[in-house]
Amino acid sequence: MPIRRISSKWAKTEALLASTELRGLVPDTRPFEPDTVRDMLDEYGMIYVKPVNGTFGNGVIRLAKTIGSDDGYTLQAGEKQISFPSFDDMYDALLKLKRPRPYLSQQGIELLKQDGRRFDFRVMVQVSPTGQWETTGIIGRLAHPRKIVTNYHAGGTPLPMETLMKAHLEKAGRTSRGYRLELSRLGVDVASVLGKRFPGLKEIGIDVAVDTELKPWILEVNTLPDPYIFLRLPDRSVYRRIRKYATAYGRFRRGTRASANFRRRRAGKR
Repeated sequence: MPIRRISSKWAKTEALLASTELRGLVPDTRPFEPDTVRDMLDEYGMIYVKPVNGTFGNGVIRLAKTIGSDDGYTLQAGEKQISFPSFDDMYDALLKLKRPRPYLSQQGIELLKQDGRRFDFRVMVQVSPTGQWETTGIIGRLAHPRKIVTNYHAGGTPLPMETLMKAHLEKAGRTSRGYRLELSRLGVDVASVLGKRFPGLKEIGIDVAVDTELKPWILEVNTLPDPYIFLRLPDRSVYRRIRKYATAYGRFRRGTRASANFRRRRAGKR
């Protein structure tokens, strides 16, 4: 049986919102409409609009109200940020910029930063050879200094969770080990909920944002996550376990060498 992939962000978000345990960890997410964009900007001050179907952060746009202004707005896509004197001017530019496909509007979470750069985490969860969901890897993603997304493919830097969270956790009197355990449990909870809604799932990659109160937020879930980013960790055993599990449920063929893509990444090439 092929590994199941769910491409719709909205379908996965709806499944998480149906869970009483998880809905409070999902940012307010709604179908893209002009009134929705305006209302959410009034409520949250900053939102992201993103394609319902898409990967690697492609097509994600950040919208924000200008602090201290009732009418000013900013729009950022990639490295380009533009200011507008009114909502209508901003929205007209947004329609020209966004792709001709369904989009979502999502409450903006102010991510923690290191050296002025935003970061979040990818939590890898897989079905183990014994048939149980297990968090097999957690890796931090430090955004490119001038971009809004943290993805490796958009110039983000993969780093160990402990490197990014150390100062924040120490300030709060918490430990890296404890926080890692919290994210690991969250990963299994998300996988369990989605696995019941979408039978056949074998692996998921959860994008988790952490706010200034150290609360984790489930930004989105990828059902065909890239395992190779974990090669960027100093501890190669993480990737070896991920690959072992993926081979067991059929993503990789047994007895074959890694793909050319894997070999390029192992050599440290982008």
